[in-house]
Amino acid sequence: MKYKYSGHGTFPCRYTWLPKAVIALKEKPHLFGNVDEAMVELGVGRQMVRAIRFWVEAAKFANKSEKNRFEVTPLGANVMGEGGYDPFLEDTQTLWLLHWNFSTHSENPIFAWDFLMNRWQDPEIIPSLVVRAFEKETVLHDKRRSKVTLKEHFDVFLHTYLPTRGTKGDIIEDNLDSPLIELNLIRQVGERATDDQNGKREPVYAFNRDYKPQISQALFVYCLIDFWNTYHYQEGTLPFREVAFGHGSPGQVFKLPEQDIVGRLENIENDTDGAISFHESVNLSQIQKHHEIDKTELLIAIYPPGEGD
Repeated sequence: MKYKYSGHGTFPCRYTWLPKAVIALKEKPHLFGNVDEAMVELGVGRQMVRAIRFWVEAAKFANKSEKNRFEVTPLGANVMGEGGYDPFLEDTQTLWLLHWNFSTHSENPIFAWDFLMNRWQDPEIIPSLVVRAFEKETVLHDKRRSKVTLKEHFDVFLHTYLPTRGTKGDIIEDNLDSPLIELNLIRQVGERATDDQNGKREPVYAFNRDYKPQISQALFVYCLIDFWNTYHYQEGTLPFREVAFGHGSPGQVFKLPEQDIVGRLENIENDTDGAISFHESVNLSQIQKHHEIDKTELLIAIYPPGEGD
């Protein structure tokens, strides 16, 4: 497994980038092969072209099919193409879907998302400790990365979910661009003195692990099936713990409390017309797949007709 640490530069994904990229790539699949042309087409600078290329792949809205050629995926076309379900990122479900996609690449995962969503066990997210953990982890999985690269990578992760603030604490307007800020997935919960005893202080963050009714049942089912097909495609049953705590699971990626997951699974047989059922017992709670579900149908269910009218 080879992780991605860079490609985004210093830029979290911005509101207009994905719609622009999907529309442009539909017409010009070779666009990213000519940076100057891409700058004109997308209306951004050279470094932002590279970042847009990174994020449209991270969103699973486009894939590199051959040298300098990118194909818009069926998901990208259905969500953001002409006549798509949410071409301007106006639906919260799309934002949660983007978060899911950023976090669940089974090949070439984005390192910060894979590590922090699945393997960060501390209740708090302390920047200096995270970067230190990044350094140790990269030695185990890949060649050593510089502290500057890892800090920049973490900062991009953090400011995908939190606005950047200036030295006086004011929100910097130029950075109110990441759509995933709306998810309220990460919160600042305090601050602390840094370990280097230089008198400086650093913020302390935490994941929002509350119930998330804003994640629709349709989206939960879509992501559950995506998880199942990606990590457990040969299995007909999954233990509840795998759905709640497994690597790349809905419970881990969405930071859902166990009772939220239980409540969703209790309704899943009706929601999937009997394709999936949930069985609770004292010894083992598990879900069972009775037949396959078309992911296109699951995607349609996330965007019922008339919702955006």
